Formats: sequence, C-alpha cells, structure tokens
Amino acid sequence: MESKLNIIEFRNRIKDNTVIGNPKLKLISPFGLFRIFGSFTKPFYGNFDDSTFRLTTNSAVSPTFFMIKGNYKITNRTLFVNYTIEPTHKIQIIWLKYYPLIAFILCNSVFILIEKVPIQVYLIFNLFILFLVFHTRWLPKRKMKSLEQKFKKIFEL
Repeated sequence: MESKLNIIEFRNRIKDNTVIGNPKLKLISPFGLFRIFGSFTKPFYGNFDDSTFRLTTNSAVSPTFFMIKGNYKITNRTLFVNYTIEPTHKIQIIWLKYYPLIAFILCNSVFILIEKVPIQVYLIFNLFILFLVFHTRWLPKRKMKSLEQKFKKIFEL
C-alpha cells in the first residue's frame, strides 16, 4: 500500500509508537505479568529495522492473536508498505476455535454419567457453550480488524 508519509516520518512514527520486543514472546515471557503495571501509551509491541517490521498490539490484559509483518521501501519518491496479518501462534487460534467443542463433549459426557442431573443444568450449560462458540468466532476477527485499523490510521495508509 502507498503511504502518505515519507520514509523519515514513517520511521519516526514506528519508533514513537512501538515498544521494542519479540511479538511472539509477548505473553509467554516469565515477566509478562509485570507488564500489567507498565505504561501502555504506545499502541504497538514488536521489532523493526530499516526495511522490515513485526508488530502486535501492546496489551498485557488482552491476549494478542495476530501480528502485522511487513516491509517498506521508497519507489519513485513514494513510500510503499507491504504487510500481512498473521496469527501470532497457530496453536492459540486452533485452541480458541475448538475449545467450546471439547468442553461441550467432555461436560455433557460427565452429565450423562451422573444420572440425576436436572434438565435445567443441561440447558444452562449448553447455552453457555453456544455463547462461547459465537464469542470465539467473533473475538479474533474483531482483534484482527482493530489491529489493522490502528496500523492504517497511525501510518496513514
């Protein structure tokens, strides 16, 4: 995509809006818990150099599902930014997708083994699982869209 910024402004904005660190290790690090008390004035977390970048959202409370990976270069006095949005951890996305199904099967199996479970318990539990199914489908899409909008707004793409 073509940016309205020149390369110096782009590098300054990426420097001013990014906390340096490996985006894949953001929540896995043993000190990830202490980031809750830090300042989150910068919207991105990741690393970058003179032509490439890897960014994710800077949040300790909400898990990061996606990472923006790309490069930038000048062609005919215009800054071109090529980027893709990829999952941070594929296992995390798979777990988020299939967790409600696994919970549904396991808990209903337990309810079947226990013979005196009232129908209201089945109903409440299965409605909760239905809510989880919709939530786990909606949340990653919203996070990906939010990350891309924030990226486009800050870097004027």
